[in-house]
Amino acid sequence: MQTPSLIAKYLDDLASEDEVLTAARDASLELGITPIAPAVGAQLAAVAAATQATAILEVGTGAGVSGLWLLRGAPGATLTSIDNELDHQQHARTAFAAAGIPVTRARLITGRARDVLPRMNEASYDIVLIDADPASVMEYVEHALALVRVGGSVLVAHALLGGKVADPAQRDDAVSDLRALLKALATSDAVQAAITPVGDGLLQIVRRPEPATRAS
Repeated sequence: MQTPSLIAKYLDDLASEDEVLTAARDASLELGITPIAPAVGAQLAAVAAATQATAILEVGTGAGVSGLWLLRGAPGATLTSIDNELDHQQHARTAFAAAGIPVTRARLITGRARDVLPRMNEASYDIVLIDADPASVMEYVEHALALVRVGGSVLVAHALLGGKVADPAQRDDAVSDLRALLKALATSDAVQAAITPVGDGLLQIVRRPEPATRAS
């Protein structure tokens, strides 16, 4: 039987990355950013394609790895990406330009997500990706569920926190918050949620339509 590490390597090898993505990944590592695994990127692209996304919001630009994967899956989409590190976004701009993505399709907002998200238009995005501070995931998901349209997806990268979420011995605040979030999602009628254990885990939350009210 294959070990999890062998399976992860196999899936990452299947998710081919071109020179632009490879350069963005290298830039991420040089900046001290943990980019999504290639296999997670392939999942993002698949969700973007299945959703036929035209408007994507990202919390955590990094050096552009996740944004490139999302736009690979939805080549006609517009990406709005939030990050409080201008230097990171400069690298992302370079990556998007190298990929031939027009500046009009990659809107980068420099600022704190907790300040920017409340100003975004509700129900306006097909996908909201959260790849940022684990300690703020609960807050970001709450905003994201208001910003994504019915039938759209909120995606949370690194949802297993390096395996900590599944380890009962781990009890720090970020782990506890994620466990509480997963428990709440599992019993919610407003969403359909599941975790793909690829990479460091990808949580997908699909916003369901509100139930029709019966006429009296």
